[in-house]
Amino acid sequence: MIITIDGPAASGKSITAKGAAERLGFLYLDTGAMYRAVTLAFLRAGVKFDDIKAIESILDELKLSLVADESGSRILIGDEDVSEAIRGLNVTQNVSAVSAVSVVRKKMVQLQREVVIGKNAVVEGRDIGTVVFPDADFKFFISANVETRAKRRQKDLEKLGIKQSVDEIVEDLKQRDRKDSSRRLSPLKKSDDARVIDTTSLTINDQINIIVNQVRLKIGKEEKNK
Repeated sequence: MIITIDGPAASGKSITAKGAAERLGFLYLDTGAMYRAVTLAFLRAGVKFDDIKAIESILDELKLSLVADESGSRILIGDEDVSEAIRGLNVTQNVSAVSAVSVVRKKMVQLQREVVIGKNAVVEGRDIGTVVFPDADFKFFISANVETRAKRRQKDLEKLGIKQSVDEIVEDLKQRDRKDSSRRLSPLKKSDDARVIDTTSLTINDQINIIVNQVRLKIGKEEKNK
């Protein structure tokens, strides 16, 4: 069974997807972390995002892996755990540009599909219900107003020792939304059959319950009909 959760940056996708996966006993896949890891690799290599040959070379050599643990999952480049490094400001400011590169998206979609083969999974990102898993069993689209999202992002950045004002983050998020929604390839878009969850006034537990209850209801009906 595949559950997709899409939505803009800092809308609450990750914490909701992680919590739902934990309660259901499903694999949790953060596709945004995969794009961030690729972005980190490009930045470290000093690659220009329009240098397709250099990008393809790095992608061919890049050993990207996800390791499930009690906190959800960690992302590794080779043997290095980059789960915290990919949340830095430089990666955040460049990940949209990297995500718009066609060869990057093609590679990531392939990896994302391979990771969940034969598994029950909660997969979150921006094009999961529309492009990566269009036939998913459940599709959700998480949203929240930009001020709420900015405050959430500010807390995340503070944990990494990065200080930014809410106003600065609001502008960053608006710019990120424009880039994600207007890119030619796999833009941020709600699938027509996705349920929208506005998390602006919801608790984390509320958000998770909406998804878990709907999934369990279907599982219960299927068990009853066997």
